[in-house]
Amino acid sequence: MSRWDESGQPTLAADGLVLRPWRREDAAAVRAAYDDDAIRRWHARTMTDEDEARAWIDGKNAAWRAGTAAEWAVVMPEARVDEPAREGSPSEGGPGRVVGRAALNDLNLFEGYAALAYWVVPEARRRRVALRAATEVMRWAFEDLGLHRVEVEHSTRNPASCRVAELLGCRAEGVLRGYGLHADGHHDMHLHARLRTDA
Repeated sequence: MSRWDESGQPTLAADGLVLRPWRREDAAAVRAAYDDDAIRRWHARTMTDEDEARAWIDGKNAAWRAGTAAEWAVVMPEARVDEPAREGSPSEGGPGRVVGRAALNDLNLFEGYAALAYWVVPEARRRRVALRAATEVMRWAFEDLGLHRVEVEHSTRNPASCRVAELLGCRAEGVLRGYGLHADGHHDMHLHARLRTDA
């Protein structure tokens, strides 16, 4: 059985990025992210306005309290995260620009399982943001939370996510035929996974 800290969701440092819990004031950044065709397509949803974005954020934070998911805003800080922390500094989850999302969904603490998800806004792509953020989430999942297995599922038509999964050390386990419903129909999905015991 995995460990769950009910005192609050941690803020994580990820190779120059800060991963912090979502805040309601992030609503404009979330709505803008879902203006991107790729994020809408691969995550199979739209975002019509900031009220919907705030409801999305509230749902993510409620999932943490319920112990069913752990969701972070990926923030590009205004200062380096390895500088000494000051009150309100980015290393304490302070100011910065939201450039992505990293999450552990379908969290089952008894079985020690979760599914990793991530997206990155267009202007922050090609900077290994997804890899840097997801690497820290995987570390937290295995070392701090004590999970046994983390999976990544993505459409077979999404080679960028496949590459991130491979670089994370998530081994390809097969294809789930017609498994993921997208706006243009059901896609075959690649299944990758990493175990805590994997080298």
